[in-house]
Amino acid sequence: MTDYRKPLRRSRTNRMIAGVVGGLAEWLGMDPTLARVIYVIGSVVSAAFPGALVYLVLWAVVPEEI
Repeated sequence: MTDYRKPLRRSRTNRMIAGVVGGLAEWLGMDPTLARVIYVIGSVVSAAFPGALVYLVLWAVVPEEI
């Protein structure tokens, strides 16, 4: 069971670039690879979901885990 009261943090271990999607996957309790695939497909398929911009904003806003 995922505890959503735990704060969202960028991952130090599951990172490809900055750990944003890895941290989101850990927070949601899902596989980081699956989360990355879903994120990329969502970014490519949907013009209303500018993936790179969202990633950069999350990189700037979400703190790294301690």
